Amino acid sequence: MDGDLSALQDRLQHRFADPRLLTRALTHRSFSSDHNERLEFLGDSVLNLAVAALLYGRLSTLPEGELSRVRANLVKQETLHQVAVGIGLPKVIRLGEGESRSGGNKRPSILADALEAVIGAVHLDAGYGAAEALVHRLFEAVEITPQMPAAAKDPKTELQEWLQGRKMKLPIYRVAATLGAAHKQTFDVECEVPELGAVERGIGASRRAGEQAAAAAMLLNLKAKTK
Repeated sequence: MDGDLSALQDRLQHRFADPRLLTRALTHRSFSSDHNERLEFLGDSVLNLAVAALLYGRLSTLPEGELSRVRANLVKQETLHQVAVGIGLPKVIRLGEGESRSGGNKRPSILADALEAVIGAVHLDAGYGAAEALVHRLFEAVEITPQMPAAAKDPKTELQEWLQGRKMKLPIYRVAATLGAAHKQTFDVECEVPELGAVERGIGASRRAGEQAAAAAMLLNLKAKTK
């Protein structure tokens, strides 16, 4: 495993001062209580900021709403899964026995979450500049064009644009509960819009899916009230 982790650091072009951070980033909750979900939380925010800066520089003619949609295309599970496979995360992810037997090292949600955790780990290890540089390297092979906004909006993006169009702050997502065995979990996620005093919940097979379900429920609620 040490050799695999060394090779991964070569691919990331980042050598960890604290290798424990990388180990934790690659540890699924089914493997150990010292798992990667807190690093994933941090990495999600770092990723969004780094991708926003990348797009601001590359797509200088696009307005805010379209930039948000392009970013949504880049940080969605499908794209992150492809990037994670490209840098070899399936080989080094640490899973519990049940999750491993069920093919967890190929599951898009697990790999996308692990990639975010790695980004969060780099941020803690060497600061935001190193994490931003890593994100930019990871997306070097991903085609980024102004035509990407043509992709369908997911509920989280649509909710964000709905709120921004009314000069409101972004929604807050939090995991309210995690249900089921470690290898077959469902996530009960809460979506809150504090300015409206509105809270909705959604359930999904991953944190991302739960967030999308909660955002969809919030959109239905808000649109029904504004008819």
